[in-house]
Amino acid sequence: MANTLRPYLDCVRTTLDSGLCIRNFPSQTVERHNKPEIEVKGSKELLLNPLTICRTSGERTLIEPSVNSVRVSVAIKQADEIEEILCHKFTRFLMQRSEQFIIMRRKPTEGYDISFLITHVHLEKMWKHKLVDFVIHFMEEIDKEISGMKIAINARARIVANEFMKKF
Repeated sequence: MANTLRPYLDCVRTTLDSGLCIRNFPSQTVERHNKPEIEVKGSKELLLNPLTICRTSGERTLIEPSVNSVRVSVAIKQADEIEEILCHKFTRFLMQRSEQFIIMRRKPTEGYDISFLITHVHLEKMWKHKLVDFVIHFMEEIDKEISGMKIAINARARIVANEFMKKF
């Protein structure tokens, strides 16, 4: 991993670890309902201060904790138009299969590429440190995947251009 990425991911890890101190908290307005407060936003006193961790202006993470849920939104680095297209297609592909990821949201938060929603139910069924590790690993790997796809596209374009120029 790059030396510049390590402090960013360490900061996200510690912030997410402290933000995941959530518990079961039923709805104050509707009996026998237990909705994630960060999504419902029913009471201001149940929401904690959102934290934005930035590596660059285009690469940032928003962690929004509440009493019974945490929403983590990630903006992925997109240096040029090819990376924008690849990022959009790849995150759309993942979000269509969000049931397999359990904590992934189908629609990201405005201004971000992908979002996760971790509730108290997830923490009751899974280990907290493994959830944090998954989010950090996801952030590491998605950047590598998009870079790899960009290299493959450039290599294929180079081959196509060579074949095209052979005709002349």
